[in-house]
This record gives sequence, C-alpha cells and structure tokens, in this order.
Amino acid sequence: MSNPGEADLTPITDRRQLAAWFDQGSKPRSEWGIGTEHEKFGFYHDDHRAPPYDPGAPRAGGIRQLLEGFQPKGWAPILDAGNPIGLTRSKASISLEPGGQFELSGAPLADLHAGWAELQNHLEETRAVAGPLGMGFAPLGFHPLARRDDMPWMPKGRYMIMRNYMPRVGRMGLDMMLRTCTVQVNLDFGSEADMVSKLRVSLALQPVATALFANSPFLEGKPNGLRTLRGRVWTETDPDRTGIPAVAFEQGFGFERFVDYVLDVPMYFIMRDGRWIDCAGASFRDFMAKGLPAQPGVSATMGDWADHVTTVFTDVRLKRFLEMRGADAGSPEMLHALPAFWTGLLYDPAALAAAGALVRDWPVAEMQALRVAVPEGGLTTPFGGRTVREVAADAVAIARDGLKARGLGEEVYLAPLEEIVATGETQADKWLRLFHGEWRGDVSRIFAAAAI
Repeated sequence: MSNPGEADLTPITDRRQLAAWFDQGSKPRSEWGIGTEHEKFGFYHDDHRAPPYDPGAPRAGGIRQLLEGFQPKGWAPILDAGNPIGLTRSKASISLEPGGQFELSGAPLADLHAGWAELQNHLEETRAVAGPLGMGFAPLGFHPLARRDDMPWMPKGRYMIMRNYMPRVGRMGLDMMLRTCTVQVNLDFGSEADMVSKLRVSLALQPVATALFANSPFLEGKPNGLRTLRGRVWTETDPDRTGIPAVAFEQGFGFERFVDYVLDVPMYFIMRDGRWIDCAGASFRDFMAKGLPAQPGVSATMGDWADHVTTVFTDVRLKRFLEMRGADAGSPEMLHALPAFWTGLLYDPAALAAAGALVRDWPVAEMQALRVAVPEGGLTTPFGGRTVREVAADAVAIARDGLKARGLGEEVYLAPLEEIVATGETQADKWLRLFHGEWRGDVSRIFAAAAI
C-alpha cells in the first residue's frame, strides 16, 4: 500500500490504463528477482505479552522504540500522522502489521543465496535492537497465547478503517489482522502469457504449500485441533477478496479479465493530503465512473488503483509481480524454503511445465475445497485419490529440478521441505509433540523454542 506522499496522482481516464498497469510489471528473464516478505510476533521475555506501540514506564520500550533503534543502522522512518510506522533502506522496507507483527519486505534479489544473507542480516539487526528492550521475536503462523483483545493496535490510519469493516464481512478478519504471521515471496513474470501460466500453477499448489508450512496448532494456550489455524482464518475473513478466484482458470484470462475482477472487490480507502479516507464497501468501478458520494470532487487516480490492488487478498496476488500468500511464518530455514520452493517451480521453464502438468486436470472447485480442508488435515488430507503429502513430494521434487537447472546450488534451501515430505512431520506436528511431551502442556515454552 502507498505510504504518505508516495501515491501516483495520474488521473484514470480509460479502463485500459488499469490493465497496462499490470503489464508494466513484465520483465525480461535477466531481470527477474526474488523478493521475500516475512512477519514475526514480538514478545516480552518476562511475560510473553505482545509489545504495544509505546508502552510508557516502567517498560523500556515497545514497537515505536524498536523502530527508532533501527534508524542508526541506516533505516529511514516512514511516518503516519507523525508516528513512525515503518522503515526503508535501499530497496527493502520494514513495516508493521496491525498487531505489531514486525515485517521485513526484502529487496528483489538475483538469487536465493543473496536472500539467505539478507535474512541473516535482518535477524542479527533485530536481535541487537530488541534485546536491550527486553523483547524477542518468534515467527509462528498464529499467536499461541494471546486472546484477540490482548493484542495491541498499531497507529496506522488504514488499519483503523479495516478494523471497522472486517466484522461486517467475516468472522475472523480481526484475527487475521492481529494474530497471524506469514512468509511470502514475490516473483516476476515475462509477459501476460507467462503471468497466466505462473498464476494458475501457484494458485493450484497454494493449498499444498499451506500444508507444508503449517505452523499454528495452538489457540490461547491450547491445541486448536488444526495444523494451521492461520490457514483456517483466511477461509473466514472476507469472501469478496480472498481464496482461489475461479476467473484465473477461465479461457481467455489475462490482465484485462483480472481488472474486471479487482474492480468488483469492495474498496477500503483512498489517501488524500496524507490522510486515509474511509470508503469501505464502495465500488471502485463506480468511483471511476462518477466519484465517491461522500467525497465530492475527488476523482480516481492510478495511486488509488495501486492501493486498491493491495487490498485483494487472494492466495496468490497479482500486482506487478506475483505474490505467494499461502504459508505460515516459521523457522529461519522455513522462511527461506518458501522462496526456494516457488522459485524452483516457476523460474525454470521445464519445471513450470512439469508443475503445470501436475495440476492441469484439477477442477477449480476441488482446489477451493482443498484450501478449506488442509488447515485441519494438513499433509494427510486426501486429494484426487492421493494425499497432499504425496502431491507435495512431487512438487518439491519439481522445485529441486528447477533450482538445479539454475546452476547456482540453491537447491540446498529445500532441505527442510524434503525432510517434511519424508517424515510427514510439519512444524505444527513438532510443536504438538513437544507440547504433549517435554513441555508438559505449557504452550508458553514455544516462544523460547521458536525465537529467532
């Protein structure tokens, strides 16, 4: 989403501008990058509570002080109504999710080795700044202890608008905002046809990734009966903007058809003069045609469109790149296995063709049903006469071949996934084993075990 002062004020005068906006993301293969985003829960070491934005005495600090502690390391602040709510350095940024989840949006990098180095540097910087504040960070898919009301709210104007809107459209939208963490990878496409191929493969396999990366088996201190509560949350957030959109598999799908889909996703907001304006539920299609009734004289701009696209929460989001959104956050090795998995599948032509063949005959309705089933069943979920674990083994093998074809030795980063498909034990299964064993039912021990 746009930060204050960053919006493109070009007026929208023709619907073709919107399709062209997506097409401008097309790049030659030599310029394809790998950009990883990952979130983690902050906690105080003494009581495991989520740090508020600015706790005041007697606490030494909270999220605001954490952001300020990064600035001497070359990070420049991003402000919202005078409050630091993010940081930028070079082509990377640090941002806050609504409940204070701390997110690195990494730079687009040429290979996975550079991504691993970026991750290690970020973790070192985070530990150095958070330690003196009495804080740690744990990348988990859903907060294992906190109730919804225990979580703080960050002072970002757009989050207040979403906070008011979410309960109108889904049972768990506020949980998505406050109590979940993900890892995502952003990958490029070379043309409209290349985008379509990659989008279809990645949408079809997203439930498989959800099962592989499952890492949220606890709710408020107890097992929740699922492998990924985060995965379940996304099935009950907002049906107008989430899931596996059937339109992506229709004949003739491309940028223009996706524009039609996005135009029918209800709006959240626009920004004017550094201020977020609540438009929740309004139609962007109507906004283009006749403005907003509550904002006379305000016309739609390309900056408004760019912001609106970021409020589409499909399992794979098309922007000027493709964003894989189906995985729980996890250990550093798993945080990096996610970009390795999707890079291997999508960036080598032979691997993309093999992945396409794997999913070619899957009916859309069955993919959508699988998405609903895997939060509980995980790798044991039946699908097409097989189990998700068996499908995952095929997908990981294709990803390995794709990475080997790149000739950079990047396939080493798939090792955690290869162990999962070999043993059937996900991160969630590991935590449940510890909970019922040496932890003796004390979920709070997960913070020390998962801390970065």
